[in-house]
Amino acid sequence: MGAASEVGRSSVLVHTERTKTLLDFGVMLDHDIRFPSYVSPKDIGQIVLTHAHLDHSGAIPVLFIHKEIPVMTTKLTAELTDVLIADFIKVSGYYLPFETLELDRMLQSTTHCSLGRTVALQDIEITLLNAGHIPGSAQIYLKSGGTGLLYTGDINTTQTRLIRPADTNYPDVDYAIMESTYATVEHTDRKLLEKQFTEKAREVVEGGGTVLVPAFGVGRSQEIVCVLYKNGFPHPIYIDGMAERVGKILYENLDQLADSELYRKAMKNAHRIDNWKERKKIVSKPGVIVSPAGMLKGGPASFYSEKVSQVPRNAIFLVSFQIPGTPGRLLLEKNILAVRGRLLKVSAQVENYDFSSHCGKKELHGVLKELSRRSTRKIFVVHGEHDSSLALVEAAKQEFGLDAEIPEVGREYVL
Repeated sequence: MGAASEVGRSSVLVHTERTKTLLDFGVMLDHDIRFPSYVSPKDIGQIVLTHAHLDHSGAIPVLFIHKEIPVMTTKLTAELTDVLIADFIKVSGYYLPFETLELDRMLQSTTHCSLGRTVALQDIEITLLNAGHIPGSAQIYLKSGGTGLLYTGDINTTQTRLIRPADTNYPDVDYAIMESTYATVEHTDRKLLEKQFTEKAREVVEGGGTVLVPAFGVGRSQEIVCVLYKNGFPHPIYIDGMAERVGKILYENLDQLADSELYRKAMKNAHRIDNWKERKKIVSKPGVIVSPAGMLKGGPASFYSEKVSQVPRNAIFLVSFQIPGTPGRLLLEKNILAVRGRLLKVSAQVENYDFSSHCGKKELHGVLKELSRRSTRKIFVVHGEHDSSLALVEAAKQEFGLDAEIPEVGREYVL
């Protein structure tokens, strides 16, 4: 229903003999807001959500305008989804076909399910497995009539400073729907990346500059704060906007984090910013500012970027995937900043650090290897630009002997 040869509007509708299960229902955020293929709410038995990011969760409230549908996800994902969609409504306003009322209905219809637990609904069993993507994220394993289907959602099998790696100790998987975001990219070793990032930040700050780190409010911002603290960064670290609010939620879910003690210390060491007086003050002071939005599409980072970008001793460190058409992608490719309807030439240093919360090429091949061991019959490759998805299809076929294809949006597949 979406995310075929693209990154965004993830959604899959699974039909069994007695029910229909919707896996994710996200939006595409580029020049315009786009939704998955239409599905009537009356045709949905239940919704299962992998994680809070809007490209997986952002369209779900539209299904609650006239009907309530059971939703299953982890407790932490439900809490983070509330934050992200509420902010989405606030920023998008009348451009969305739903309001806070529909979000509230969705949350009231949500049942929390812990990772590893199996829930039976009519003729289908649903199990959530750790996805290692952001706090609370899950893969979805469905079993019905003896057939097992795995939907990876967004997956990361690499340990980070914030969360544990994905669980790939899969049960029998007959079919898999698998992401391919970075299927052509080899990620930098995480420890080396942390060292390079921290050293460059220190160099800029000790040269009298300010480092802006636009980062996703959920997961990436908190990870960056942990990385800087763990690597002994001695200068001020500021955390702003949604990142600060999400930080408090994670404090209440420390069991979901890789190192709760590191998280406590790192967040205590960071200065929390929540008003414009403080923002105007710190933007010209040496230090690191960690703030949403990760693609510079809104959030306090838009204010900071305009100021930071015009001073040569400053720097902007991009640490998140930049979707084509976003201000972050424009900055990365052309060194131009789009802000308040203007295009500004950037004087500050611009660096890109691959702090990905997705598997890279090697890690995705590791998942394929696990699936080949389970004699998986077919893999449907989604959530990647066309070249990335095609590369994973070819790897599945040629290196692992697996049948694979890129599905077509709107088409039904009989398993």
